[in-house]
Amino acid sequence: MKTIKLSNGLTVVLESLPYSPSVSLGVWIRAGAVDEDKNAGITHFIEHMMFKGTKNRSYRQISEDLEKLGTAVNAFTTKEATCYYIKSLSANLIKSLDVIADMVTESLFDPSEMEKEKGVIYEEMKMIEDVPDELGSDLIQEAVFAGTPLANRIIGSPESVGAITRDDVLAYTGKRYTAPGMVIACSGMYDEAELIAALEKGFGIISAAAVAPRRYEALQLPRKRETIIKDIEQTHLFLGSKGVRFNDSDMYALNLYATILGGGMSSRLFMTVREELGLAYSVYASDGPYVDDGQFVIYVGAADEKTGEAVSAIGDELAKLAEKGVEADELTKVKEQYKASFVFRREMNSARMFSAGRNMLLLGRIYPEEEIMAGVDAVTEEDIKRLAARYADFSHYSAIAISGAGHDLDAMLD
Repeated sequence: MKTIKLSNGLTVVLESLPYSPSVSLGVWIRAGAVDEDKNAGITHFIEHMMFKGTKNRSYRQISEDLEKLGTAVNAFTTKEATCYYIKSLSANLIKSLDVIADMVTESLFDPSEMEKEKGVIYEEMKMIEDVPDELGSDLIQEAVFAGTPLANRIIGSPESVGAITRDDVLAYTGKRYTAPGMVIACSGMYDEAELIAALEKGFGIISAAAVAPRRYEALQLPRKRETIIKDIEQTHLFLGSKGVRFNDSDMYALNLYATILGGGMSSRLFMTVREELGLAYSVYASDGPYVDDGQFVIYVGAADEKTGEAVSAIGDELAKLAEKGVEADELTKVKEQYKASFVFRREMNSARMFSAGRNMLLLGRIYPEEEIMAGVDAVTEEDIKRLAARYADFSHYSAIAISGAGHDLDAMLD
């Protein structure tokens, strides 16, 4: 890995993979849902608008110019960042880079296109409302992070998106899309001198103005429990509690605990709730670290009349893991799963780019593979048992049920 600075101070992370005939490049911006106030959803809206025309290209030309090069382009918005990325044949990188630089630096934000794109986002909102696991994921985060910026929905609301003006967009990009708040990450085969010259030409014009620092207070508000009635055939139940943030001493341990509990086909929840008892098709546990906070979530999708049984079985597994801990061979197994998954992902230059760009943007450094592996290996059986004790009690969990039937979640969980 090599890190350089453009003339305006924009950080560029380069990883040369000379055996790869392709290259992945991402433009990362420290702009996410946590940065929004009255304009909820504006970060995601701007991501959409970057594809809707620039001073040099119409929205149709953006697609055509990249597709004729065989280049894949996409973008995403998270709670903490926005990323625009391309995957290109190495021979076509510079031409592809010209297009994505044009999008990020010269987008028009035409008012008529803005109104059309709002309609597209309204449909996206409806789609989320129609998909219980997506809606539940949003709602459980709102419950776990209530009162903090991490509770903000990435997509916003119809009212907040509808109120966004072109002036709002220009003000937001003027504050957030500046060189100190951006990172460009590139992984694959490329000519370094040619690439740096192209990056300087395309992104050296970006303002060097400082980005306002983020402020976050990790609140622990009273739990929330709610059932959302939908015309569906199954109950989708999300149980959520605070997890750990990136760089916490328990970051690797909580990930391994979640894997032991509900991270795969041999996990305890899967083997018990699905395989032995036949109470659910899908059941899992997951952790979600952010820069300043984190969450831990358990999900089960079960028939309405079997939801209580499924919750009871989950509670039994939580209690068993807290009481007896984990055997050495089970912990070794999940460590090997973590390492294998990590290594397999790194076989793709796109995954290497995503990891490098995100870590440099949000955490300020690249984490060497050796450090990550050592962190995983350092997790002990005592660490798992300690975390299991923390998460064994349902009284600490918020709960969101999306169901065709009403559920008394307090009675079910306490």
